Formats: sequence, structure tokens, C-alpha cells
Amino acid sequence: MTLESQLADCRPYLMRFARLQLRNEAWAEDAVSETMLAALSRPQSFGNRSQLKTWLVGILKHKVVDLLRLRAREVSLDAQNDDGGGDLLDGLGFVANGHFAEPPADWGDPEQELTSRQFFEVLEACAAKLPPAQGRIFLMREWLELSSEDICKELGLTPTNLYVQLHRARARLRECLELNWFGKSPTP
Repeated sequence: MTLESQLADCRPYLMRFARLQLRNEAWAEDAVSETMLAALSRPQSFGNRSQLKTWLVGILKHKVVDLLRLRAREVSLDAQNDDGGGDLLDGLGFVANGHFAEPPADWGDPEQELTSRQFFEVLEACAAKLPPAQGRIFLMREWLELSSEDICKELGLTPTNLYVQLHRARARLRECLELNWFGKSPTP
């Protein structure tokens, strides 16, 4: 299979990632196109040291950050899910003092699980189910590794709101992973 055909196979995934981060179809297309051009212009830098998809996402992360910085004043946000009233997941699994009602499921050896390709596929599916605003914030923080200050500045959030949104996203991901990967049913 040629590099060009492998890149074409990865393109839909890269477009989903870029759309979620940039919230602008044209910008997402630009970022993915630049990623593909970078990959085609320097295939020797890949060297099969990782999966092709991982290498491409690494390139795309830098392209997205560059575009966010370049077009910071032009970014429009969909505010419909930012601060919606009470979230049913807020109290799920916690007691009044903020501790877990019951200890989380034993996830075994995390390093071994992280090496599993299926785990990342389930994680990706769970992240895709997050509400758009939470998904974007989570990806900016955890995958793009932007600082909290940069995220707040970029999205016009207060630090408190950012931490609430990250908490909600992590709680949803935890529940989804427990249902779909670790096999524990959610607490009623």
C-alpha cells in the first residue's frame, strides 16, 4: 500500500479531529491539507517508528495550534452546550463531600492497557460522544496540551468554568470507558 493511499485512509479521522478543534470547515480543511503536504514532503521523517495515524495526528496538532493562534480573533464558538443547567452526570458516583461513593473499578496495569490499539479506538469513540464544547476543551487540554490559561483566553472562559467543563468531560469519559472497555456497569 502506497503512502498516498494510507494518507487518504487517515484523512476522515484527521478531518474529524480538526473540525472539533477549529469549528470551521475551511480552517479544518486547511489544517488537514497542510498536514498531508507535510507528510508527503518529508516521508523519511516518519520512519515507521509509530503508527502512521499517530504521526499524522502529531503533525496536525501543531497545525491546529498554529491556526488557532493565527486566527484567534476570528474563532466563533457554539455556546449552546457551554454552561447548560444541571448535568445529570455531575453527582454520578460521588457523595456530598466529593469523594467516590465506591472506589473506581480496578483498571489493571494502565501502561499495558494504553498500548492496546482497541483501547484507543474505544477512547476515541467515547471522546466523540462528548458534547461538542466539552470535547473541544478536553482535546485542547489533554491532546493539544494547551495550558489552562491559553484555553481560557482562546475560548473566553473563566478558570472555574474551564475546570467544571474538564471535570464533566472526564466523568463522561470515565463512565463510557467503564461501560465499553473495563466492563463495569454504571452506578444507578
